[in-house]
Amino acid sequence: MNIRPRRNRKNAAIRSMIEETKLGVEHLIYPVFLQDGKGIKHEISSLPNNFRWSLDQLLPAFEGWMESGIRTFDLFPAVDEHLKDTIGSYSYAEENFYLHVIRTLKERFPEAVLMSDVALDPYSSDGHDGLVENGKIVNDKTLPILGRMAVAQAQAGIDIVGPSDMMDGRVGVIRDELDEAGFTDVSIMSYTAKYASAFYGPFREALNSAPKSGDKKTYQMNPANKREALIEAELDVAEGADFLMVKPALCYLDVIHLLKEHFAQPITAYNVSGECAMVYAASRNGWLDYERTMMEMLLSIRRAGADGILTYFAPDAAKLMKG
Repeated sequence: MNIRPRRNRKNAAIRSMIEETKLGVEHLIYPVFLQDGKGIKHEISSLPNNFRWSLDQLLPAFEGWMESGIRTFDLFPAVDEHLKDTIGSYSYAEENFYLHVIRTLKERFPEAVLMSDVALDPYSSDGHDGLVENGKIVNDKTLPILGRMAVAQAQAGIDIVGPSDMMDGRVGVIRDELDEAGFTDVSIMSYTAKYASAFYGPFREALNSAPKSGDKKTYQMNPANKREALIEAELDVAEGADFLMVKPALCYLDVIHLLKEHFAQPITAYNVSGECAMVYAASRNGWLDYERTMMEMLLSIRRAGADGILTYFAPDAAKLMKG
């Protein structure tokens, strides 16, 4: 045989030299859950190794993550029920603890890149990403609230806003509001292809943000659809998105690849809570090797075309990469 592919696999040096996909700590974005109060480090039961943090407990942990090489963090607030209302007014309130955490982290760690969540569900008494009227999620009336929320986060020091709501037109409204307020340097990482997935369960436990009624299928995408992601991406790019995100990642590698092939904007992917929880559970039962499975999963997302990966594995993966 003249052609023997195995010759290029015969030792570690050759395999490393011709490796097509590189995965580094610079590609990782760590989602972090925040809670108001003091002395709080509450592990999420369905998402081991991940916690809800109060600011005083978060700061030393954050320093450790930075030392491991992680530079980008996505911050999510767990809001007490008594602060929620139908219009999510706490999202832009001056006393919002989430905004205080952003300000503090930016002051203490100016080199960190901080990303926010822009959606009503953490703040809504209805638990939906948009306003609810007569049992329906109302699109256009939601947009000014999202714009105001994004500006409040920018004022606090956020580097990237992440509209996760899937309302039509929200990227354009947020871009206009940010620019008008003077925050032209604040980026938008749009949740472009966010699917109505079964893999979000642990996240909703972490934030207690599940819908009080109905589901999110009228605004999140149908898992059966791929070409629809091109429509969403075209709209987001036209409205000013700087990054295009696919969520979840593992069951939607084809969508990540599709967007990478068709758009010049960086593509990010959210390795969501349910995807990570499966690996935690299987490894704790001795069914899978945790480290090898974690790294193979992250590599597959990179190979599909993701420039950045939001993942709860970030601290563990960073330690392995650092050696």
